[in-house]
Amino acid sequence: MGQKGLQGRVAAAADAALEERKFVSVTEVCIGLGWLHATHVDSWRQGRVADLEQFLPVQQDRITEVIGYLVQWAAARGLTPEEIGQVAATRDRRQLRFTKNGDPDAESAWRTHWLALDLPAGQQQRITQRRSAPPDLVVVQPVKDWTCADCGGTGGLLIMDDAGPLCLTCADMDHLVFLPSGDAALTRRAKKASCLSAVVVRWSRTRKRYERQGLLVEEPALEQAEQQCLDDADARMRRRDRDAERRADQDVDLQQRFADEIVRLFPHCPRPRAQAIAAHAAQRSSGRVGRSAAGRNLDEKAITLAVVASVRHEDTSYDELLMSGVARAEARAQIKTPVDRVLAAWADSAAANTTSS
Repeated sequence: MGQKGLQGRVAAAADAALEERKFVSVTEVCIGLGWLHATHVDSWRQGRVADLEQFLPVQQDRITEVIGYLVQWAAARGLTPEEIGQVAATRDRRQLRFTKNGDPDAESAWRTHWLALDLPAGQQQRITQRRSAPPDLVVVQPVKDWTCADCGGTGGLLIMDDAGPLCLTCADMDHLVFLPSGDAALTRRAKKASCLSAVVVRWSRTRKRYERQGLLVEEPALEQAEQQCLDDADARMRRRDRDAERRADQDVDLQQRFADEIVRLFPHCPRPRAQAIAAHAAQRSSGRVGRSAAGRNLDEKAITLAVVASVRHEDTSYDELLMSGVARAEARAQIKTPVDRVLAAWADSAAANTTSS
């Protein structure tokens, strides 16, 4: 591959990284070139390998070319370089090494990041903090037999160290308690309150990857987080109670106004009956006419429909006709006269609107 070809690929990879992540470094460019995979970077950040360079399929001189092209690309866009150190997800939180020999100039080049020019200062700071922050410690639930590199014992959890896998006792982490995944609020609070924590993962044979099982945290931190969640639950319950009370008050108000409107339209309708019709028609979540927009606005047609429905079911043989197999349209035709009679009596007018049909 010629220089122009590699230079173009570097520029394309850098442009893509800047667009997606709002920052660029040699690591992102090597991923874009297909020379590194995200799993390689993950293993390196977890401290399972000594350096990142060992994964690269090219020689050091080729990496030097890439770094040079990346510096040219950043300068052409007016980007300012910033070195961001990264630490391993190990108990000692050691600085991660990019190259095999640890050459200071090469390490500095790998640590250099270029951030997008249009980022607000706050977002730039968050990116820098996120990149330099130590990743979570990772504890493994092993799927195979294993032996602690220190004491020669075994256990249900291990953490990788330079010497090999360590049991939690030898890693000075046996005081931590396990919090299973599932409650995001509890996990977030427990992790925040715990000075020492670790993510617990287990290898999935079917998915061919490590999957999160939960978190190891200090017991006082877990107790504090549980209490905070309980306090929240109490607050949510009180809020639900207040909301329910407010909705009940609103329902009572609507039903009262609905009943008043029934009595206005049908002055001789007994007040208890009007209240019963209003309570039935305006019941929350019932889907009845009293809960429709027209019903809540006390539209005259909606009020009348509610009264007609009540008379139909309470004062005629409509339900019996339906149960005996009479079609709905035929049943309504048969009970139209008695419905109109009741409506006329309640309205005290022979010209009452006969909407039962």
